Amino acid sequence: MSQPPSVEITSFAEPDRGALIGLWQACGLTRPWNDPSKDIDRKLSDPIGVFLVAKLDGEVIGSVMAGYDGHRGSINYLAVHPRRQRMGLGRRLMHEAESALLKLGCPKINLMVRRGNAEAAEFYEKLCYLGNDVVVLGKRLIPDA
Repeated sequence: MSQPPSVEITSFAEPDRGALIGLWQACGLTRPWNDPSKDIDRKLSDPIGVFLVAKLDGEVIGSVMAGYDGHRGSINYLAVHPRRQRMGLGRRLMHEAESALLKLGCPKINLMVRRGNAEAAEFYEKLCYLGNDVVVLGKRLIPDA
């Protein structure tokens, strides 16, 4: 699992917005009730954590958002373009996110995998993420759609 040398991981920049949303759509991460552009805006207003994109020859092929609330870190929008998966880029993005959270003093990371997404669950298990005996509850405060 080697990474092509021309893959660059940098902080999100506004010119990458359209390509990033396209990546998330190609990876099946978007949902009708979540506006991905609003999610980008919300992350950009959050001064804690990181928002990274991976580029290969200028093309956006990966992303990860990491946040920290003082108690737990979180991971969202980890994505690697389907044509670029199984090259180690997902691991590399997770390592960058984990390192950034660790520098903030984050003791533990929580992340969510949609029910039925066995491939994603297996990916995270290989990175030593374990299931927790919890029920995730949610409440929408601001409708996107």
